[in-house]
Amino acid sequence: MKKKILSVLLAAAMVASLAVGCGKSGGGGESSDGDGVKLDVIISQYGNYTQDWWTEFEKTFEEANKDIDLNIEIVSWNDIYSVVNTRISSNEQPDILNISGFADYVADDLLMPAEDYVSSELKDNFIPSFWESNDMDGTVWALPILASCRSLFCNMDLLNEAGITNPPATWDEVLAACKAVKDKFGADIVPWGLDISTDEGQAAFSYYTWNFGGGFVDDKGDWALNSKENVEAVEYIKTLIDSGYCNSAPFTDTRYPLQDAFSAGTLAMMIGPMNMVAADSTVNYVAADLPGEKTALGVCDQLMVFKDDEAGDARTEAITKFFDAFYECETYSDYMVYEGFLPATQDASDNLAANAENYKVGGSDATGSSDYFKTFCAVLPNCKFYPMQKAEWMDVRNGVIDVEQQVCNGTMGAQEALDQLQETVAK
Repeated sequence: MKKKILSVLLAAAMVASLAVGCGKSGGGGESSDGDGVKLDVIISQYGNYTQDWWTEFEKTFEEANKDIDLNIEIVSWNDIYSVVNTRISSNEQPDILNISGFADYVADDLLMPAEDYVSSELKDNFIPSFWESNDMDGTVWALPILASCRSLFCNMDLLNEAGITNPPATWDEVLAACKAVKDKFGADIVPWGLDISTDEGQAAFSYYTWNFGGGFVDDKGDWALNSKENVEAVEYIKTLIDSGYCNSAPFTDTRYPLQDAFSAGTLAMMIGPMNMVAADSTVNYVAADLPGEKTALGVCDQLMVFKDDEAGDARTEAITKFFDAFYECETYSDYMVYEGFLPATQDASDNLAANAENYKVGGSDATGSSDYFKTFCAVLPNCKFYPMQKAEWMDVRNGVIDVEQQVCNGTMGAQEALDQLQETVAK
């Protein structure tokens, strides 16, 4: 079953009611006191056509909300952090910001809690795991603008030729499939792709520990890095390497050359992002649940609102209308296919799983694929996220990579390495 990434809609058709599956339109009307409101919005640039989509959104929104003046600025990811920090230092921060990460802004008391401006209908429409991913100390501080997830990708032609009929569902089945591929193809095919490099070694830690029943934190949110499940997971990674089932340099190989190898048909299995297979690849593949607990790594950027203590209720009402309009099912479905991501709302997920062909990819005549969205949107409710809201996160991120590397090169045992890391961050 071949899945190709094709994503979101014609910007020009944003207000059109295109198809089945979506609810009523959001947004519209005037603020309660009749005064005009100006909203400054900074959106990160996700592709070459981001500006076109948001220009159309701004026009459509202002036509429906005559009392609201939107000023939407698109900023590249290369510049956005410096641009925003400069604005904040000059007390000229935007009303609404799209960026990745918000903990520093919360620490500096700059953000409004999401509950203060999100409508109850919109809150209930978010996929719960993505709404909760922006919780910090019991308060949700941002909205998920878009979603991505990681799955187990399997080259089914290679697996079938090696005598494996289905994607492995357990970690023991992974080892059996790797052995079968190695026995069948020798050095010509790599059974399993592994990246424990400094680029994304923290992702590998999440793939294995979560799906062995462990993870970064316990049920109370406290660091639990040296749990027995984590020890078992790290030892399993070492087994994959010691058995010769992985790429030759997992300590330095990033996922990008591994994704290229999978797309070229020389790598049988790897865990990777939803859009990892090249558009021109002829590989016959399946994107399956991760083995074990079937927990996927979720990734999302955020939309957040800065405080303005001098503004009144009209500003908050305008912000609510902005979000209701953006996350309206047709409009939001449009943006997801247009930019090539997954929706973080339930109605758009259902809609795109059935009607993605109604929407076009930005800058092209290609349409979305319902089969693709059906596959990957089904993963979203099972996603977990890095505990980025915790102050020690960057130390933990670097620490788990160091643990993987030390254990897998034989410098230290898994229990000892994880005990040291736990003591360092939880002291």
